[in-house]
Amino acid sequence: MRIVVVGSRYFGAAAFEAIRSDGVDIAQVVVPAADDRLAQAAQKADVAVHVLENPKIVPGEAIPDGVDLIVAAHTHARVSDEALARARLRGVGYHPSLLPRHRGIAAVEWTILSGDSIAGGSVYHLAAGWDRGAIAMQDWCFVAKGETARELWERALAPMGLDLLRRVVRHAAEHGELPAHPQDERFATRAPLIRPTVSLTEEGRAARASVVVTAIGADRPGIVNVLAERAQGFGANWAGSRMTNLAGQFAGIVHFDVPVANAAGLVQALRDLEASGLRVVIAQSETSTPPAGRRMVKLELAGLDRPGIVRELSRSLAERGVSIEDLHTEIVGGRNAGEHLFNVKALLVVPESVPTDALRSALDRLASEMTLDLAFGDGAPPDAAGHIPDRTS
Repeated sequence: MRIVVVGSRYFGAAAFEAIRSDGVDIAQVVVPAADDRLAQAAQKADVAVHVLENPKIVPGEAIPDGVDLIVAAHTHARVSDEALARARLRGVGYHPSLLPRHRGIAAVEWTILSGDSIAGGSVYHLAAGWDRGAIAMQDWCFVAKGETARELWERALAPMGLDLLRRVVRHAAEHGELPAHPQDERFATRAPLIRPTVSLTEEGRAARASVVVTAIGADRPGIVNVLAERAQGFGANWAGSRMTNLAGQFAGIVHFDVPVANAAGLVQALRDLEASGLRVVIAQSETSTPPAGRRMVKLELAGLDRPGIVRELSRSLAERGVSIEDLHTEIVGGRNAGEHLFNVKALLVVPESVPTDALRSALDRLASEMTLDLAFGDGAPPDAAGHIPDRTS
C-alpha cells in the first residue's frame, strides 16, 4: 500500500505519524509551506515533501507514480481531478461531523451552535461538491453538556479522525478497495464559516468625554426615547447600555460618548430628567488628546465568545506599541441556541509609525482565530478535503 498524505499543521502531522506507524509506505507528503509541521515530520522520517506553488489546489504533478491512495488531513487545497486520477483508489479525507450533517468549513462550531447531543466524524471519498463524496467509514460520540467546540475537537473528534483514517487505510491495504456508502441528501445541512468583524476608525484630535448615566424610576413608555433625544441634541453617541424592568421599576445604565465642549450641557440635560420622576446618577470622564507622535483609533470587534479574547487582543496591541485608553466588552446571546457573541469596543492610542491598514491586518488575523477556536480556513473550494479545526499547531 503506497499513499500520499496531503495536509498541514497538527492534524496532518498526527495523521502522517499514525498511518506510518502501521507500516504503510508513505511515498510523499504535499504541504502548503516548507516550514509546515507536516513537512517537518516528513523530513525527519526521510519522506519526500512537495510544497504547493498554489496553496489552493493540488495539481496532478504533485502525486508521484505508483500511488494507491491520497489521504487528505487538514488541507485547504482542492485535490484536483488530475491528482485523484493518479491514485489507484483516488482519495479520502476526514470531516469532523456525521456527514451529510454540517457540510462545510465550520462543522464542529455548528455542532455546538445547533445544540447537537451527538457528534461524529466521517472519512469520505474526495469528489466534486461540498463534502458530498460517498462515506467510507464513520464513528460517533456524545457531546458533553457545556462543551465548547475546541474541547469537543480535542477530546473526541481529532482522536476519532486519526483512528478512522488508519482503519480506512488498513481496509484498503487488506481488500484492495474502499467502502463507499452514498450520503443521504435528506439530512444534509451546511456549516459555513462564521466570520468575525473588525472595525477601525480614526478619531479626530478633539477631546471626547464619556458620560455614564444611571436612571431608576417607575417604568413607563418613552423613557429610552427621552434619553436618546437628549443625547442627540448634544451630538453624543450612544456607546452602550443595559436596561431592565424590575418589579415595575425601570433601571438603566447608558454610556454616552460626547465632545468635551458639549459634555456639561448633556450632563445638565440628563439631571433635568429628575423632574420627571427619574433618579439620575452621572459619572463623567474625559479622553485627552493623544501625545505627539500618536493618534486615537476606535476599535469595534465582534465574534463568537471563547476564553482568552481580551488577553490575546491586548497582547497583539502591546506588541505593536498600541495602548488601550478605554475598553468596553460584553457577551450577548447569538441567533442560535447556545451561541454567545463577544463584543469589544475600545479607544486605542496608536503610534503614527503603525499604519491603520497594518493594524487592521493584524486584528483581522486575530479575529479569524477567534472563530476558531475554529475558523480554520478562508473559503476552501467545496471539494477541499480535511476541513479540520486546528488550534494546536
